[in-house]
Amino acid sequence: MSDQKIVVTALGDSISAGLPGWSPDPAERAARGANNPESQWEYWAEKADPRLVIQNHGIGRQRADEIAARLDDAVRGSDVLVVQGGLNNIVQGLTPESAAKDVRWMVRRGNELGLGVVLADVLPWNNGPPSTIELIAELNSLIHEIGKEEDVKVLPFHATLEDPDRPGFMAPAWTAEGNHPSVEGHRRLGELAFSLPPSFAPPSSEAGSV
Repeated sequence: MSDQKIVVTALGDSISAGLPGWSPDPAERAARGANNPESQWEYWAEKADPRLVIQNHGIGRQRADEIAARLDDAVRGSDVLVVQGGLNNIVQGLTPESAAKDVRWMVRRGNELGLGVVLADVLPWNNGPPSTIELIAELNSLIHEIGKEEDVKVLPFHATLEDPDRPGFMAPAWTAEGNHPSVEGHRRLGELAFSLPPSFAPPSSEAGSV
């Protein structure tokens, strides 16, 4: 039973999409030369757990409200929803609260639809103005509150890529250009930060053997 396929919808912004190295949109891949499938945390999560079939529904530059508008269509046929987003609210001059409101709605909507739901917190933004660090910390505090109040697991994206020698920034090896994860950053997210909701059994030892 534990080795049956689990369909996961990764709903988010460019972090879920895999930019700049990958995009789930073939036209964007062609236009940007974004042809490396390893530039997705989803790729590495699937390799770590062969039961997973992850549907990449990331779109770059979208705010949390724009991501939320795609939820119902994105999750058709899925077992699990990964909610990721919110940084673009800050990038576009909106408040952390504006992002948190729609993130909470997505979590609740996923629960209403009977999905297993997990929630990613927000990565550091190396290229942002100095105020960004505090705003991201505020948003992540709200995200962790949502996780506690709605009883969903929060995936530690921020801590997994944060530079231990420079808090509030992604480590150089783990970011492509200061805005997005590198391939190595995505590998860390997929292998170390991602996990299924507690209601899903862990993979059998045979499933992960090589």
